[in-house]
Amino acid sequence: MSKQELVVLGQDGAAGCCPALLTAPLDEDQATDLAKVFKALGDPVRLRLLSLIASRAGGEVCVCDLTPAFDLSQPTISHHLKLLKQAGLIDSERRGTWVYYRLLPEMTDRLAAILTRPAGTVS
Repeated sequence: MSKQELVVLGQDGAAGCCPALLTAPLDEDQATDLAKVFKALGDPVRLRLLSLIASRAGGEVCVCDLTPAFDLSQPTISHHLKLLKQAGLIDSERRGTWVYYRLLPEMTDRLAAILTRPAGTVS
């Protein structure tokens, strides 16, 4: 008989599936998945794009409004948006000629849960 403890997912929100860095070590799969997200956030252009999308009133923004904010070509902006989407940070929807982007709060909530110190932890 196994003495492993079963973890029930979904009971504690993001913390139920993703241990905080200070409460339990990440397994290999978790570390690999998180590394992709942090790599996507590791570029200043992508970080600014995410901020522009997340802070937009209404929760979404047209790519036509994102491109002028940067001194970069449209294909370069599209590449950065693609990487953010592959990391699970944003989603998109095509409407006619334009593509609209929105933040996926589940991922930012997951990151917040992973990076938050448990209550009562002393520095």
